[in-house]
Amino acid sequence: MFTEGDGTILQMPQPARNGPRVVHCPVNIGGIPATNVAALKRKGVDAKLLMFRPPKLRSDRPDIVLNTPDGLWRRQLVQARALARLLPETDVFHFYFGLTIVPRRLQFPILAAARKKSVFHFLGSDIRWKTPDELAYARKADARIVGSYDAARWVPDAHVVPPGIDLAHYRPAPPAGNGRVLAVHAPSNRGKKGTDAVVAACMQAGVELDIVEGVRHDEAVERFARADVIFDQLKAGWYGLFAIESMALAKPVFAFLNEDAVDRTEAAFGTRVPVVNVTAETLAKRLREVVDAGAEERRRMGEASRAYVEHVHDPDRVADRLLDIYAQL
Repeated sequence: MFTEGDGTILQMPQPARNGPRVVHCPVNIGGIPATNVAALKRKGVDAKLLMFRPPKLRSDRPDIVLNTPDGLWRRQLVQARALARLLPETDVFHFYFGLTIVPRRLQFPILAAARKKSVFHFLGSDIRWKTPDELAYARKADARIVGSYDAARWVPDAHVVPPGIDLAHYRPAPPAGNGRVLAVHAPSNRGKKGTDAVVAACMQAGVELDIVEGVRHDEAVERFARADVIFDQLKAGWYGLFAIESMALAKPVFAFLNEDAVDRTEAAFGTRVPVVNVTAETLAKRLREVVDAGAEERRRMGEASRAYVEHVHDPDRVADRLLDIYAQL
């Protein structure tokens, strides 16, 4: 049992057999940390997911929730107590989104004194468009991870580990082909995702558009499954978790991709990236072409999407890659 924050009693997992003892923390953005921990556990690794606060829109179950209180000093006391408990039973601290359990200026001297290893795992918006000086703190960790070759532009020495998703939760739902074409777009930020261009393209092509925002993850996936085509983002340079989930559902996906990152990904994984590469200016034309190509072609595109995710985003393969990185620390 483990008690923190407001006194909630939390069940700790039983020790496992293989690999280092790892804590993934302190957030669960997009469910990526939870998926990684679950895959490591399947391989017999003593892996835990620690979160500052309970999940809101996802059903993932963390091993440790600190329930950090309001107030700077009270919050830091809870976090410091948690770190003190974890240090003796942890070999690697796997941090996400540039966040640590205690402030960075304390976190890394403590880990060094305790002879513990660490990883910074970046998820995209935490590094995109930032300067080398703004990301200099990443050097404090023993290794860095990014999710794509596009993200490696900002952290060139990082290991590239595409995010995994549990494919058992995403049964293929090929485009229906009933004469009506439904598009789905799920922007976390409309301006950054190019939502205005998506709306305009759908109007020009006569395509119905469902914009999914602010709903629980399970409801969102149900809406993704009804789509004939999916629009991810038009500005960032690579596809995100929404696109991965949609490809797992066997949907054609449109997004803006950095061509160099496409080439490097295809070379690294030996497969073609099936995402329809578009800009705000070309989206309407490419959408019209896909609509005119018919339902059978959209189903073929969806099959290629699913096969790609099975090859590149399988969580057990991701876990193997993480274990390789831990072994090098």
